[in-house]
Amino acid sequence: MSTTNIFTPFSEEELIPKEEKLEVIKKGKQFSIGIPKETCLNERRACITPDAVQVLVEHGHEIIIESGAGQGSFFTDLQYSESGAKITQDAKEAFSQDLVLKINPPTEEEIDYFKPNTYLVSALQINLRDKDYFIKLAEKKVNAIAFEFIADEYKQLALVRLIGEIAGSVSILYASELLALSNGLMLGGITGVRPTEVVVLGAGIVGEFATKAAIGLGASVKVFDNSLSKLRRLHTLVDSRVPTSIIDPKELSKSLRRADVVIGALPRLNMQPIVTEDMVMKMKKGSVIIDIVIDNGKAIETSELTTMEDPYIIKHGVIHCGLPNLTSKMPRTTTKAISNFFLSYILNYDEEGGFENMLIRKNEMKQSLYMYKGRHTKKIICDRFGLTYHDINLLIF
Repeated sequence: MSTTNIFTPFSEEELIPKEEKLEVIKKGKQFSIGIPKETCLNERRACITPDAVQVLVEHGHEIIIESGAGQGSFFTDLQYSESGAKITQDAKEAFSQDLVLKINPPTEEEIDYFKPNTYLVSALQINLRDKDYFIKLAEKKVNAIAFEFIADEYKQLALVRLIGEIAGSVSILYASELLALSNGLMLGGITGVRPTEVVVLGAGIVGEFATKAAIGLGASVKVFDNSLSKLRRLHTLVDSRVPTSIIDPKELSKSLRRADVVIGALPRLNMQPIVTEDMVMKMKKGSVIIDIVIDNGKAIETSELTTMEDPYIIKHGVIHCGLPNLTSKMPRTTTKAISNFFLSYILNYDEEGGFENMLIRKNEMKQSLYMYKGRHTKKIICDRFGLTYHDINLLIF
């Protein structure tokens, strides 16, 4: 029996049915971006620099900046307008754009300015929020993205890491200033003088950069964390052998009694603080505590929220600093770092055809949202404030 070969110009692979590909329409003019002026916590940082504005304008974006938004970071309205931004005196105009970039979450009054389906990107500072904030934001049908949840393709919290690097270094620099004020000690090692002792709680990014800064100044550092893998990673990254320990109350209490500076860099959301009031009472008079994670669940029981006007309080003879926006002490450097991040963030979304396309395609983009069209999509927030939780994967597919 003879077989007839049917001639075909296609290979076997080419004949297998393929999935249908939908066309992503690239818009000529992308979206408008509003940068309002920060009004709370004496905030001096901004989200974007004039250089970044120039690049975004060249890519077809319209940038609306409220007058004075860059003042705290030493960027003038003139620099922004020369880069192609439109300067407005009206906060409402900055808030009514397609995408609003902010450092601090909007106030109740500012939430009123949003139009439905706006994308808001700002910090969340969950410890400083209340239920009303989320309810009011939901009424406006906003899509809200938090700095704390923005992840990259490697599942790393990209913006948290970036700000954490600066916060770790700034915490040591500011602690040295406060130490000189409280008891005249210099943070560092001088020939023939005992080095100051620093205790760092947390071996994450903030703890790592605080440790590096303290070692750089010549201080003696000890790091505590409950994660052995983080402590091991810190050992690998820091050249000199830094003593590390799991958080054992007895060992921690002993180190705190000798410490001149304590850096709280371990978020304790919905958990008890690590350092108790009793431990603080046994510390040296004039020593300094800087609780960097005050806005995300405090690490030290006695620490309180402080402001730029009154950056520290004194309890049991110990200076406590609880600035939620500590990096605002170095506003220009922080603004440049955040601006670099947002420039690549926005241009990346342009290439993919905008935010909606990214939400469908990228899981890490979905995870950065805590509100989608007014629905609460972050379980940790819903559990804390008693809100109705919606699974983001069931809203977008």
